[in-house]
Amino acid sequence: MARINEHYLKLQAGYLFPEIGRRVREFAEANPDKKVIRMGIGDVTQPLVPTVVKAFHEGVDEMAKGSTFKGYGPEQGYEFLRQAIAENDYQALGVNIKADDIFVSDGSKCDTGNIQEIFGSDTKIAVGDPVYPVYVDTTVMSGKTGTIGANGYFEGIIYMPCTEANGFIPELPTETPDLIFLCYPNNPTGTVASKKELKKWVDYALANNCIILYDAAYFAFITDPEIPRTIYQIPGAEKCAIEFRSFSKTAGFTGTRCAFVVIPEGVVAYDPEGNAHPVRRLWNRRHTTKFNGVSYPVQKAAAAIYTEEGKKEVQAVIDYYMENAKIMRASLEEAGYTVFGGVNAPYVWVKTKGGMKSWDFFDKLLNEANVVGTPGSGFGPSGEGYFRFSAFADRENVIEAMERVKKFA
Repeated sequence: MARINEHYLKLQAGYLFPEIGRRVREFAEANPDKKVIRMGIGDVTQPLVPTVVKAFHEGVDEMAKGSTFKGYGPEQGYEFLRQAIAENDYQALGVNIKADDIFVSDGSKCDTGNIQEIFGSDTKIAVGDPVYPVYVDTTVMSGKTGTIGANGYFEGIIYMPCTEANGFIPELPTETPDLIFLCYPNNPTGTVASKKELKKWVDYALANNCIILYDAAYFAFITDPEIPRTIYQIPGAEKCAIEFRSFSKTAGFTGTRCAFVVIPEGVVAYDPEGNAHPVRRLWNRRHTTKFNGVSYPVQKAAAAIYTEEGKKEVQAVIDYYMENAKIMRASLEEAGYTVFGGVNAPYVWVKTKGGMKSWDFFDKLLNEANVVGTPGSGFGPSGEGYFRFSAFADRENVIEAMERVKKFA
């Protein structure tokens, strides 16, 4: 008799974004004359920049010739891309990350979920609340939790509330975890962590033999030079942190798929006898067993981001989205909402009025203004009463949506 992984049954509902898609689809089918503006899921709208497209075409052309055809490539990623990442994203900041520390993949969503496979089933996970749902859902799927309680929390997970009172920066947990998920710039709240804040977490991880799983998918949207662009700018992080990055939001690769994980040699985990093992080697074993690598044309396109022209073109797109965020913040504040984020991050976090529940606000906004956002409660219990808007939209739609929201308000 084939048996299911019973831990999947602990998940109470569908993944957040498919549920949003279902509600929007049903509304659109019932109201074909209505123009729905989507500012919910963090999918980009601007096309790949010319330098990237050119490199992509070159990569495809190479695949069409016997002399330049590529079959299986290195599972960890081609050296030309890994070296470009190391030099431009890390060494240029004075951070000693090498190409060997980098593993190219097809997405940070996959990586942040898959990373748990190399840790024990009794591993204790700490997450912020609200938080990107993948962290919690994959922890449940991997069997590291009990059931969900009436408070919306799963037994076995250490939740760290991120609220207006603490500036959406969690306090250090009183119960010591083994792995700590941190995401900055934060999804969904749009907040950032200062060097002082990150040092606090790095010092805590080093003192308690924890590993920080640092999701830096939105690092390119940081405009404040005082805000760290990588956790490895904090001394000691190279011994306790794994960093996840993606080209999805920085360069429009949501449909092209390319990302990477950084695991320095100094990051270790322990066996039952207390012996230390470099995590990089374990991840390499998992990666080479279960993954055949990102396609050559995609990696060639990703490497083009690091050329001088590529950098300028990608920065122009990032600036475009951040101008969207600026417009959104100003419009929502004008409409009387309390607004967070949208300064060093592409997400704007809004407090609903009158204590309205997040999904009630979603339905009201969809039905009355025909605008889609993301209910804060979908990111965790502490997100209740909040709403996330994404700056990844066309400018004219942003302006129109904000005008509708102001009338709706």
